[in-house]
Amino acid sequence: MAKTKTAFFCQNCGTQYAKWVGQCSACKEWNTIVEEVVQKEDKRSWKTSNVSDKKANKPLRVSEITHESELRLDTKDQEFNRVLGGGLVPGSLTLLGGEPGIGKSTLLLQIALKLPFKTLYVSGEESQRQIKMRADRIQPNSENCYILTETKTQNIFQQIASLEPDLVVIDSIQTLHTDYIESAAGSISQIRECTAELIKFAKESHTPVILVGHITKDGTIAGPKILEHMVDTVLQFEGDRNYVYRILRSLKNRFGSTAELGIYEMQGSGLREVNNPSEVLISKNDEDLSGTAIAATVEGMRPLLIEIQALVSTAVYGTPQRSATGFNAKRLNMLLAVLEKRAGFKLAAKDVFLNITGGISVDDPAIDLAVLAAILSSNADIPIEKGICFAAEVGLAGEIRPVQRVDQRILEAEKLGFSTIFVSKSNKIGLKNTSIQIHKVSKIEDIVSSLFG
Repeated sequence: MAKTKTAFFCQNCGTQYAKWVGQCSACKEWNTIVEEVVQKEDKRSWKTSNVSDKKANKPLRVSEITHESELRLDTKDQEFNRVLGGGLVPGSLTLLGGEPGIGKSTLLLQIALKLPFKTLYVSGEESQRQIKMRADRIQPNSENCYILTETKTQNIFQQIASLEPDLVVIDSIQTLHTDYIESAAGSISQIRECTAELIKFAKESHTPVILVGHITKDGTIAGPKILEHMVDTVLQFEGDRNYVYRILRSLKNRFGSTAELGIYEMQGSGLREVNNPSEVLISKNDEDLSGTAIAATVEGMRPLLIEIQALVSTAVYGTPQRSATGFNAKRLNMLLAVLEKRAGFKLAAKDVFLNITGGISVDDPAIDLAVLAAILSSNADIPIEKGICFAAEVGLAGEIRPVQRVDQRILEAEKLGFSTIFVSKSNKIGLKNTSIQIHKVSKIEDIVSSLFG
């Protein structure tokens, strides 16, 4: 038997060291270096009858490789399917991360309860009775979902061999441990080895596996970074627990786009799919309030209309405050500098607060014009007329720049009853016979004269 080999790992970031040190040189954390066994027994916990006799693969020309359309498993959840790119790919490994209590287990359990094929839900954090209580709230009757409370991978694979499920859900990967690594569950070595065993099982049996992953205080997936490289898809479930809405994003997807977005509403009976998020992200205020503007953005293939609120007030302290919620603070500072330099608005001595309602974060530069409109509206204390929305990027020279897929943004605004949309003069619009008025602008001064002139 081979000599046991050990190495030292940082439990915070996963960096490997040859010897123990007090401080991790990568993440600068103290007393996080622990010794773990890296030499494991040469055994396999998942075996198939034809693996040992399989011949080694030979290199083939690209033209010789046959390609068939990838069949996907429908999860009966439109938002989940959209983020995955159309459904679960057989043999894929999906990692779902998010804050504690955000609804990761609820989301996967309700998907498992809805599926018409056999599903095994493995939990290392809750008992079968606890899961049964949640299942009764979501969907009381389900004949295809099996619940297993186990943390040892060898026992899990025994149950998988006897049950032969079409989908396996693991909640969570940090609770699993294997006999072939002599370290505690949740350690770097255990997470890496357990994930490798699940990948081997998924690829050989063509069974999709979904893993739940914990996150650190910085919002990244806990464990070694290699965990995200090993899996096929990494999903992030996020949202403010003070709001009822949850956002499902794709950070990595080998079988689809990473720009898609899924929105859910947390209810007592589980998570409800929000098919038209624009209606819930825009507040229904009858009063005209200054500092509010509507932006037309696009997440993946889905156009959204979001509400942006700004508050400009005289700075009480010597240094004015700049605060942004759901928007890049550095980009806010850039837009304020453009307003001061190119349009002549003196905002250097004023506090500016910006918020995107609904608790979501948007990185689309097409909301720049709406941000400026909200800031100007609050600064002048003049409300923007209802029925107006914006879709354009603002450059450093104060020019209004075109954005992609402007036709989709215009159609979404028209569908929600908006009467006017401001876009860049450089945008090429192919729409005809639209009821919404398309107002083309080229400079910030055009916006100021149109809205507040």
